[in-house]
Amino acid sequence: MSGVNLRRWNIVLHRDIGYFLSGLVVIYSLSGIALNHVDDWNPDFIITKRSVTIPEGIDLDGTGSETLAQLNALVNEPRQTVHDTPAPGHLKLYYDNATFHIDLRARTGQYERIERRPVFYESNLLHRNTVRGWKWISDIFGVLLIFLSVSGWFMLKGANGLSGRGKWFIAAGMLPPAAAMFLFYALQ
Repeated sequence: MSGVNLRRWNIVLHRDIGYFLSGLVVIYSLSGIALNHVDDWNPDFIITKRSVTIPEGIDLDGTGSETLAQLNALVNEPRQTVHDTPAPGHLKLYYDNATFHIDLRARTGQYERIERRPVFYESNLLHRNTVRGWKWISDIFGVLLIFLSVSGWFMLKGANGLSGRGKWFIAAGMLPPAAAMFLFYALQ
C-alpha cells in the first residue's frame, strides 16, 4: 500500500471513528466531571429533606388507617408501603423512594425523598462499568480513543504536524499526568 493510500485511510478512519465515538466521549466526559466532584454533590441521586410539624388535629396515639392517611397527606404521598416503630416514641413510614420519620412526642418529622438524577445516574453506571457486559464496550472505546490520538498525530504535515509544533503539544499534554504521578510517588 502506498504512502498516499495509507494517509488517506488514516484520515478517513480518524474522521469516521471520531464521529462514531463522539456521543460516548460526551457521556463519559459529563459523567467523569460529575464523579470528580462526588464530595460536593451526589452525582447519582437528588435527595430532598424537609422537616414537618404534625398538626394537633392528627391523633398520634395509634397507627390506624385514618392516622396513617393523614400523615401520608402531610408529605403528599398517596400511601406508605410499610411502617414500623424503630424506637420508643417514634414512627417511620416507608414509601417508594421516600421515608417519613416521626417523633411522636415532639410531633415533628423528617421527610426524605431520593430520586435518580436524570442522565447522570445512567451515564455514571456506564462510567463505573456496573452494567453487565459494558466493560467490553468500554475496552473497545479505550482502544479506539488510543487509535484516534495516534492517528491524529499524522493528520497534518510540515510545521503544523508531528515534526513541527505537534510534538510540543503532545509533550505538553503528557506533562499534567507525568507531574501528578511524580507528586504521588514523591509524597508517599
